[in-house]
Amino acid sequence: MPVHRSGTGTDRRSRALRRLPAVGILLAALSLLFALPAPAADTPARGSARMGIGVIAHDGQGGLPSSGDATQTEGVDVSAYQGNVAWSTLWNSGVRWAYVKASEGTYYTNPYFAQQYNGSYNVGMIRGSYHFATPDTTSGATQASYFVSHGGGWSRDGRTLPGALDIEWNPYGAACFGKSTSGMVSWIADFVNTYHSLTGRYPVIYTATSWWTQCTGNYAGFAANNPLWIARYASDPGTLPAGWGYYTMWQYTSSGPTVGDHDKFNGALDRVVALANG
Repeated sequence: MPVHRSGTGTDRRSRALRRLPAVGILLAALSLLFALPAPAADTPARGSARMGIGVIAHDGQGGLPSSGDATQTEGVDVSAYQGNVAWSTLWNSGVRWAYVKASEGTYYTNPYFAQQYNGSYNVGMIRGSYHFATPDTTSGATQASYFVSHGGGWSRDGRTLPGALDIEWNPYGAACFGKSTSGMVSWIADFVNTYHSLTGRYPVIYTATSWWTQCTGNYAGFAANNPLWIARYASDPGTLPAGWGYYTMWQYTSSGPTVGDHDKFNGALDRVVALANG
């Protein structure tokens, strides 16, 4: 008795050929999927920004201050990037003041803040805290309030420096955070005025001349009240932003001993104390 088959060999080949386009489409889709570029690996996670994060990339580096500079006082700035800091080692090397990252935007506080802020104080340093600005997330007033509530306050104890506003290249996107020059000036003024109203002190402004020129139009209006902390990794601080005739602090390297970010205060230790006292 003949065996019944579902189709002839020719029929089976025809059905297989009809399935080929679908298989081809699937393979093509898979090849496109795996060919898509991966997310940029060098974009840091929110909260990981720190002073000088864009300096080398935008301004480069070259040279260290000469030993013949006028009397200056060595300092450091730290963030969660440094973890627990060996403050005694820094003190023994001549470091006498420090700034510690307290906050960023309104979404981040430094998990090492207590060890860093209290640790520097406990070895005898004069210390302060800084806020990394993200003008594209919330207003200047909102961020100033957040900063003061999370370690950015000030007390007249002779050992606490006024808070610092770290305003520089955006590590998460467009350099100027999507702001026009006038919009950036307004944001900074909002932060400065709110911080002053909450603490009685004007904050230090940390920035780089090239960023300030690009993103504020080289605005000169903050120089009257806000001490300047200039960032430049070179043998001298270079041209300063408009309005400031001198710098108060200078971040001169990101590869110093014990912790990378080292700074000069433009004066002897008694001038650091004077800034702390207001």
